Amino acid sequence: MITLTTDFGLKDPYVAEMKGAILTINPKATIVDVSHGVDRFSVRMGAFLLASAAPYFPEGTVHVAVVDPGVGTERRAIVVQTKRGYFVGPDNGVLMLAAQAEGIKHVYQLTNPKFMLPQVSSTFHGRDIFAPAAAYLDKGTAAKEFGPEITGATAPKFAAVERKGDVLIGEVLHVDGFGNVITNINQKEISQTKDAKINLHHVTLQLPLAKTYAQAKPKEPLALVGSHGFLELALNQGSFAEKYRVNAGDKIETVLA
Repeated sequence: MITLTTDFGLKDPYVAEMKGAILTINPKATIVDVSHGVDRFSVRMGAFLLASAAPYFPEGTVHVAVVDPGVGTERRAIVVQTKRGYFVGPDNGVLMLAAQAEGIKHVYQLTNPKFMLPQVSSTFHGRDIFAPAAAYLDKGTAAKEFGPEITGATAPKFAAVERKGDVLIGEVLHVDGFGNVITNINQKEISQTKDAKINLHHVTLQLPLAKTYAQAKPKEPLALVGSHGFLELALNQGSFAEKYRVNAGDKIETVLA
């Protein structure tokens, strides 16, 4: 099974070209679209969507993520082998949030032309390098065949949370389609917290730490641990992000109580 996560959208033929490259090499491949609606060039959003979806796929799944503003530059093309599967894409952090959660075993640079299309464009590695690599991995080619093992793969800086006493300093990972604000603060870091004092860039809120959205009155804010294990700020039946003008990448402070 192969999954695809990109910022390509569906207006252009790019996703179809990737699928065509995969199926030419591996006609029996099962391809699942995670999302092609990642905000243009948003490595943070692509990393979050991939990390959210990956745990629910079978062992051995090959995950391809192409959010690649550095395509054609010296940034490396890599395959990450984990305890559960494989992640293929650019070495810019988009793969690592998901890969780290699965336990990384090896990282290889994609350099072997045998596993690329005959003509490699400098602007479309998704079709010419990443899609073929995924197809061959899915057919059983060993990850070590694709190129040399490397160290120092780019870690996602947006995953880091700093603690100063009783204050957790993190950032907004993602704003979902409902306007819920998903932070990078995980449930282990707030496991003993009953209420959350939230400092955003322009407002401070004292919020109950709820278990469901409906524990707040309609249009009232709350905090909870969402379905992906991160602290989430929400407005029951409304958009927290819109009401409080919050965007992905905004800094957030949580005072533990």
